[in-house]
Amino acid sequence: VQLQAFGGGLVQAGGSLRLSCAASGRTFRAYTVAWFRQAPGKEREFVAATHRSGGKLLYADSVKGRFTISRDNAKNTGYLQMNSLRPEDTAVYYCAGSPSMIQSNLASQTAYVDWGQGTQVTVSS
Repeated sequence: VQLQAFGGGLVQAGGSLRLSCAASGRTFRAYTVAWFRQAPGKEREFVAATHRSGGKLLYADSVKGRFTISRDNAKNTGYLQMNSLRPEDTAVYYCAGSPSMIQSNLASQTAYVDWGQGTQVTVSS
């Protein structure tokens, strides 16, 4: 599966952005989708995931209540709505996916087999 992430940009603190992850090459509804991010000088970290069953959503504590992950199977696209952005949210955001996933592995990078190219999100103070 090929993934393409887009929608990043520069936004002031308190603002919003919506990232999109377009998938091709596989039945999207059978696909678990997640977002990870990597800030300068830091390791890549989990942000949010939506299990392929549609029944499980998982968020990192740092984004709970501010970010919302969703998916549109008809459009083969996943989304990450980011509200109340903070300077510490500045990072390159990657979408990732896997056709097979148990729910306990949603936050594990090694569980994802397909990765998008990343999109830069910069939040100014």
